[in-house]
Amino acid sequence: MRSGRAHREWRIFLALSIASAVISACFGYLIGDHSLHAVVMGVLHSIAIATPILLFEIKGQSTRLLRRLRRQPLAVYFGFRSLFYIAVIIGGMVIVRLLFNDSPTVFDETFRPSIVFAVAMSVAANLVFEVGRLLGFRTLKNLLTGRYVQPRREQRAFALIDMKDSTGMAERLGPIRFHELLNAFFQDVADAALECRAEIHKYVGDEAILTWSRTDAIANGDCVACPFIVQDRIAANSKRYKSRFGTVPQFRAALHWGEIVAGEIGDLRREIAYVGDTLNVAARLLDATKTLGEDVLASTDLLDQTTVPPDLKSKPLSTLSLRGRVAPLSVAALERR
Repeated sequence: MRSGRAHREWRIFLALSIASAVISACFGYLIGDHSLHAVVMGVLHSIAIATPILLFEIKGQSTRLLRRLRRQPLAVYFGFRSLFYIAVIIGGMVIVRLLFNDSPTVFDETFRPSIVFAVAMSVAANLVFEVGRLLGFRTLKNLLTGRYVQPRREQRAFALIDMKDSTGMAERLGPIRFHELLNAFFQDVADAALECRAEIHKYVGDEAILTWSRTDAIANGDCVACPFIVQDRIAANSKRYKSRFGTVPQFRAALHWGEIVAGEIGDLRREIAYVGDTLNVAARLLDATKTLGEDVLASTDLLDQTTVPPDLKSKPLSTLSLRGRVAPLSVAALERR
């Protein structure tokens, strides 16, 4: 189930490694003797420095030590990261120069500018990772490329996943423990989103909003399967939930498809917002799961655009009159066969 997350992590690692090698090769050529040897030295420095730093950023964040450090004051956390970066940069440069440099000394005239360059590259990579984790890497890419500077119409599918009985669990567990439960729940949702090629638009309280724009992800039924993959992730981790929280979370989900307007919004803090009736209808559909007693509801607008996976079945329900919508909505309940 973690193949989607692993695939994404290695794709990021490969892209940043190649970018680092290209930039380092150009830098080596410019400060060196403009030879092939200088280019190769730049690439070797990139491998020795960028590889452990990228592995630390991508794989190390899930280790127990890093999770504990992230709970420390910000100065302590960044101090540790800075020491690690400096050790890797200096150690990598010294090792490469001892093994491959023709110069009789490690600390030649190019050592100082190389250190400055390596630190600048590491700081830039650190910023990319931190902002990417905060906004989402796809959102960050869209903001940097200006895809949504001008509002644009899009056809999108949405899945709203809402934890059941969150108020009761928060009361039983207390705010700190409930936050930990919610974080574990959203991690399982994120794993399922990666499997289903979904974007995580945002978390709102105890609700996650997932979206798809890719035609193949919709046509192949990935969006329809997503809530059930979340169920599988939670079931696989049920012992961990039981031991840590004494309960296993359950959820309701609503899926809908339609046109929205996507665009950058905000002043002091910018984000990409989706505006339109589609998300409002999805929210009303999520409310309807409670009154209808169904865990997963999908609009026929979405089901007409996709293929229901063979291990699932859709059960047509009567049309719903949703608050704020004139036309009734045809819906179906989704469940496993």
